[in-house]
Amino acid sequence: MLEKKLADLKYTIKSMESVLIAFSGGVDSTFLSRVAFDVLKDRALAVTATSATYPQSEFLEAKKLAKEIGINHEIIISEELDISGFSENTPDRCYYCKGELFSKLREIADRHGFKHVADGSNFDDLDDYRPGMKAAAELGIKSPLKEAKLTKADIRELSKRMKLPTWNKPAFACLASRFPYGSSITQEKLAKVDEAEEFLRGLGIRQLRVRHHGDIARIEVSKEDMVKFVEDEIREKILEKFKKLGYTYITLDLGGYRMGSMNESLVSEPVKA
Repeated sequence: MLEKKLADLKYTIKSMESVLIAFSGGVDSTFLSRVAFDVLKDRALAVTATSATYPQSEFLEAKKLAKEIGINHEIIISEELDISGFSENTPDRCYYCKGELFSKLREIADRHGFKHVADGSNFDDLDDYRPGMKAAAELGIKSPLKEAKLTKADIRELSKRMKLPTWNKPAFACLASRFPYGSSITQEKLAKVDEAEEFLRGLGIRQLRVRHHGDIARIEVSKEDMVKFVEDEIREKILEKFKKLGYTYITLDLGGYRMGSMNESLVSEPVKA
């Protein structure tokens, strides 16, 4: 079944003839870029957009990964905070963001004579609230992984077989996802969350989110890592660092890390695309 999905993906990419890929350096876009490069060679292009919502560590890793794959790689600036409707942080925030990003990628693709623009959305993304999918559909963005019905687990397994270093990389979403809807997003807040998360990674915690609720930091980690927070030395380090960052209350979410936890307050049905 997995080999059939991979064959379907390669067939889809080959039929595109040329494709520009929105490349973040995450599990999905790295896998898609690798397969696209294997199939199309120099008719595949990876483009990474930098902004305040994209941590520097992720940007540097994306550059490294593109070089290892061998795919042509371009970098652009796409500052979401300048987009009308984004910093207000409405539930449709991602629609405005993706609309801006995909429009820029479409322009680059046209300039290079590339027929298609693709993103790394996978089959599992249909089960979450993803307003960005609406923007993708409106602009004709392809989602080859989704078309091949490749799930996140499938992509990790195939990435492992291909010896991609991202096969077990923790899931990542832009830093804007750390703020409750209706809470304004600023460059200062983004930097604060980024520094807090980098600090926790330095303690050996891999899968995490620091959700920003004003003067409260709500930390989500995997259930396996929760035990670290009762160790006095680690707990004191976290308290000291987070208070320096300006948080008054530092909490551990007993529900653990879960994708899209800020969407739990929404009553909207998952976007189908």
